[in-house]
Amino acid sequence: MRLQDNETPPAPSFAEALRFWWKLGWISFGGPAGQIAIMHKEIVERRRWLSEDHFLHALNFCMLLPGPEAQQLATYLGWRLHGARGGITAGVLFVLPSVFILFALSWIFMAGGNIAWVNGLFYGLTAAVIAIVISAVKRIGSKALKSPSLWVLAGLAFVAIFVFKINFVIIILTAALIGYVGGKIYPKQFPAGKGHGKSGHEELPCVELPPAPRATVGRTILILVICLTLWWLPVIAVGILMGWKGIHFQEGLFFSKAALVTIGGAYAVLPYVAQMTVDKFGWLSQTQMMAGLGLAETTPGPLIMVLQFVGFVAAWQNPGDLSPLTAGTLGALVTTWVTFLPCFLFVFLGAPHVEGLRERPGLSPALTGITAAVGGVILNLAIWFAWHALRPEEGGFDYFVAVVALGSWIAMERFKIGVIPTLGVCALLGLVWKLV
Repeated sequence: MRLQDNETPPAPSFAEALRFWWKLGWISFGGPAGQIAIMHKEIVERRRWLSEDHFLHALNFCMLLPGPEAQQLATYLGWRLHGARGGITAGVLFVLPSVFILFALSWIFMAGGNIAWVNGLFYGLTAAVIAIVISAVKRIGSKALKSPSLWVLAGLAFVAIFVFKINFVIIILTAALIGYVGGKIYPKQFPAGKGHGKSGHEELPCVELPPAPRATVGRTILILVICLTLWWLPVIAVGILMGWKGIHFQEGLFFSKAALVTIGGAYAVLPYVAQMTVDKFGWLSQTQMMAGLGLAETTPGPLIMVLQFVGFVAAWQNPGDLSPLTAGTLGALVTTWVTFLPCFLFVFLGAPHVEGLRERPGLSPALTGITAAVGGVILNLAIWFAWHALRPEEGGFDYFVAVVALGSWIAMERFKIGVIPTLGVCALLGLVWKLV
């Protein structure tokens, strides 16, 4: 059912949201840039479950947390719509399809199978994701960058991370400071955002949500106890059952540590993981690491899912008393568990504070500055993804991806074709192109 422009949409039922999160898990291609773009298009533009301002504040929050920002954004959005069960459902379903897909591809890879037809499907999807990302960058930039100063701030953030490789956290903190000071001196250049459900002359009405739960000491302690117990219980169990020096316990320790240092997303932590697992621990080869990165980039779900591949291959090659497949399966499960369980801890602890910050007018210019900087960071991710898709490692320029990406962008922007039909057609084109 298509909403009229002046119509306030009803709040989605849990069943309706469940169907959406399940679908999102299967179409979340393209790394963080593509996944954020898809959520923006579906949740803000098409369904209007959240306002533009609310979505951008949530994105700011998730980008400051350790872990995959897109999965954490889905978790936050699910929490805001339906509380804890909504957050758990959204966060789990965002990664669950990729868990199964990447497990199957990891097994085929280690068993020496042929995955050429799979590569063909994902090859076509790459073009669709480029179009979705470009569309999202255009829309988010036009709505979030409301003054010349914000455009300049976004440009500086892009140059800082793209050219000078400055740490993401430093960029965000600097942008917050510039926004705060700028809001005091030139308030018109750093306008405050609108609250959720309130729309200006350019905003369409969105779902009216009830007040978010407040952060309390009791709530904080309860979340810490539950999440830390769930996090470490499986790790300790494999240590007891498989040995403290066994590969599975060592994976649990290492990837738990990695989960705490992934501020800025997968792009920030992958060099560290590759250095440790390949050079220091010798769990897998550089060739295997690059193959895993390629599989993770072209399958749905967060790019950090490459860690599941690493855990599978490392345990497969160091099985101990288990068969390679059994060891690899357990290694993949342990790695995935300790990679994503902390995400729920961080989101559930911080989510109420996001709502509080949005309601404090004095901090709004700082958040506006962060939003502008995040726009530059998203542009960096978009260019990184498009560059690697259009300029393959073997050299040259991929005209097929460029033409299909352009056609996909025209189909979505001019003819309002949906995300799923676009992805489906592009996947089919990629399969045919590779096979023929």
